[in-house]
Amino acid sequence: MRLSAPIYHLKRKAKRLSREDGIPLHDALDRIATTEGFSAWSLLAAKAAAETPAGKLFPRFRPGDLVLVGARPGHGKTLMSLELAVEAIRKGGRCAFFSLEYTERDVLDRLRAIGADPAQFDKLFEVDCSDAISADYIVKQMAPAPRGTFVVIDYLQLLDQRRENPDLTVQVRALKSFARDKGLILVFISQIDRSYDPSLKPCPDLSDVRLPNPLDLKLFDKTCFLNNSEVRFRAAN
Repeated sequence: MRLSAPIYHLKRKAKRLSREDGIPLHDALDRIATTEGFSAWSLLAAKAAAETPAGKLFPRFRPGDLVLVGARPGHGKTLMSLELAVEAIRKGGRCAFFSLEYTERDVLDRLRAIGADPAQFDKLFEVDCSDAISADYIVKQMAPAPRGTFVVIDYLQLLDQRRENPDLTVQVRALKSFARDKGLILVFISQIDRSYDPSLKPCPDLSDVRLPNPLDLKLFDKTCFLNNSEVRFRAAN
């Protein structure tokens, strides 16, 4: 059965329904699932997960990689990053999600939206929403992490927001060195500049990354850009 829209569109519809009808999000998700022919959101999400490119992309990552995942708001960059994190856990790894954008509850809700039950992960998936998140903070928190741990940073541009933090280039270089030394996979969620025009190209690319301050984007080993159902993955030469 084909979904009427990408899962992130359906989830946004459920969030709107939750607000308008004053019902819990999980009930709204189940209602949307019913309209798509599923008895529960978990079943719909499982189908969507089977069709997601995350399962195909994850094997292309290697310990030490710095990955950039970019898209315009509402086009699935956070969900893609979480799908990749779930793949990492399914392959026997651990994950950490650092967010300056969302609360822990927001992150866990998004996990459930892709059909993942946080309770099943035990201590394999950790969420950190501290206001102190920076390269130094992440290095300190992840120092004990085992090789292959999958780390998501949400999001790149917010690392540059606090004046007391080093320049973004300095932070990304430090995280790149740390990832290689420890054998971690670091994924940076990134905003896309408003000037990006989907009528001119189906997916954004490095030239469309929003950079309030300079950053050498060649520091990233791999990139994944999304727009609607289009996904473009590229490894650095």
